[in-house]
Amino acid sequence: MTEPELPLGGSQLQRRLAGAAVELFYRQGAMATSVRQITEACGLTPGALYNHFDSKEQLLYVVVRDIHLRQESMLAAAQAAVAGDPVAELSAIVGVYVARHSHHRETARVANREYRLLSGERYEEVVGIRRRLRDHVVDVLLAGQRHQVFHLVGGEDRTAAVLTAIPILDMCVHISEWFDEHRPLGHADLQARYVGLALRMAGARTD
Repeated sequence: MTEPELPLGGSQLQRRLAGAAVELFYRQGAMATSVRQITEACGLTPGALYNHFDSKEQLLYVVVRDIHLRQESMLAAAQAAVAGDPVAELSAIVGVYVARHSHHRETARVANREYRLLSGERYEEVVGIRRRLRDHVVDVLLAGQRHQVFHLVGGEDRTAAVLTAIPILDMCVHISEWFDEHRPLGHADLQARYVGLALRMAGARTD
């Protein structure tokens, strides 16, 4: 399995704590993981965590937020490289999602499962990032509809685009739950197949 990605920025010790937390959150969930387990994995005492994070929830927030921000940054870059072509943009977005959810399954699962444990503004911030990620797809679908390269089921309005974007992203996100690098289906083949599925869901012309 690919090593889990560490949060963006922070000190070396903060990144060590975050890396240990990701592995533990992945194996047993954030709720069942104690501060002691996280610090012991780094060879530290529990008090060491509070020198860098206010609480376990803040550590979870930083980890989950930064995984989402990395996803957003990579998606925006891939989309910008083919801007103006809705088919290429949707293909690029799906390619990024498939790559990240197959190459980085630990961080993907932690981000997608554990963000619900956050509360207040932290939760709202992460939900806002997730909504922006969805809206990248929605806007591309609407652009494709206007250019008559996509034909969305349910109409031409934003609701139809949202109801198409959600299952496209859901199928990509769930790759982290089942993908195994030792199976015959490799990363490149997986990307190609999922891009094809997404384009069909968007009603792209196949000729």
